[in-house]
This record gives sequence, C-alpha cells and structure tokens, in this order.
Amino acid sequence: MAFTFFFRDEQTLEALIDQAMPALQGQAFIRIWDAGCAHGPEPYTLAILLRERMSDFIFRNVHIHASDVDPQFGPRIAEGVFGEREVQRIPEAIRARYFHPASEPGYVEVVEELRRKVVFTHHDLLSLKPLREDFSLIVCKNVLLHFSEAQRLDVLRMFHRALRPGGLLAAEHTQKMPEQLRSHFHPVSPFAQVYRCLDGPHTHRGACGPHALHMQPLRGR
Repeated sequence: MAFTFFFRDEQTLEALIDQAMPALQGQAFIRIWDAGCAHGPEPYTLAILLRERMSDFIFRNVHIHASDVDPQFGPRIAEGVFGEREVQRIPEAIRARYFHPASEPGYVEVVEELRRKVVFTHHDLLSLKPLREDFSLIVCKNVLLHFSEAQRLDVLRMFHRALRPGGLLAAEHTQKMPEQLRSHFHPVSPFAQVYRCLDGPHTHRGACGPHALHMQPLRGR
C-alpha cells in the first residue's frame, strides 16, 4: 500500500520502542523488519525514534530491513529524498536534526546516518518466507487488512518464526490479533496493537522459545 506519511500511527511505534528498549540495549545486532514500507516514511520514522532514545554506541547496532511488494520504492528509500510537504507533520526540531535541503528545490534529504540504517528489499509477504529469522522487532501496519483471514493467519505465523526470543510485533491499530494465534502472541500495550511472541504447544519452537525475554515498559524518556 503506497499511502503513508512520516510519524503515522506514532502511538503504536512509540509503544513498540518503549517496550523493546530494555532488551535492545543489550543486543549486539538490533534487526528490525518494516514489512510493507511503501516509499519509506515509516522505516525512517522508526530510525528517528530509535536515534532519539539511543546512545551512539547502541544505535550503531541498528539495522532496519524495509520491504515492499512494489520494487519501485527501493531507489527512493535508498536516496532518502522526500518533498518538503511530506515532512511538514514532523516537529521542527526533529526535522532540523534529521533532514537537510536536497539538491532539487522543494525536497529534503534524510541525513546519512539514518540512510545507512535502512536497506530496502523487494518482498511479497504472501510468499510466507521471512527475510531472516532473528528480528528484534517487526512492524506491519496497513497491509494485513488487504488480505483474507487465512492469508493474515499465515503471514502472522511467518512473523512469529521471524522473531527472535522476546521479539515484538506492531500491527495497525484496527487489526487485532486473531483468536487462533493467542498461543503465539501476547499483547503488551493497552493503547496499541503491540505483541510479544510466545512459545507454546502449537507454536514454532526455536523462534520464540521457552527462554524468551520478558520486556518491561521503559520508565521515563
């Protein structure tokens, strides 16, 4: 789905990162999958929110895998160039830190530090093949609502396989977790669709195993 903008559904992304921060700070590789990223505002929003919370030392471990079924978004995401109107919703202080004027009038460019963190991969979620199987966080918003119920279940099971122990999944706020997957995911926020993967008798062992980390909310900002 191509329609998106910077800081869309910010409450969900904030809840995801707040829940994850205690565990992320101890990980040597922080891999994040933004599935259905469109032309790039969401993965760069994730990068900004993480950079605002992380030290230089921790942020260097972040790797954001942005994927979409439409391959045309790849070059634009790599360049990190967006129209000035696309960044109008971003607070001025954040905009000044992470964007600078592009060579073309009327456009801005994401700073290099963030561009290095986001890599685009052409990927069809309905292939049911994850990009890899050690993600700390997966974000998939405004995509699953276009799938049938059976397809949504299959994709969510695939996400479960792709998450590392204690990994978190963020979904679009209208897409509640299906009852059939209550043994796979547990809600961790009363205000957003954010879930921790679980291990149980009917889940894929080895992804979210019995020693999964129990993440707690981050205190303070």
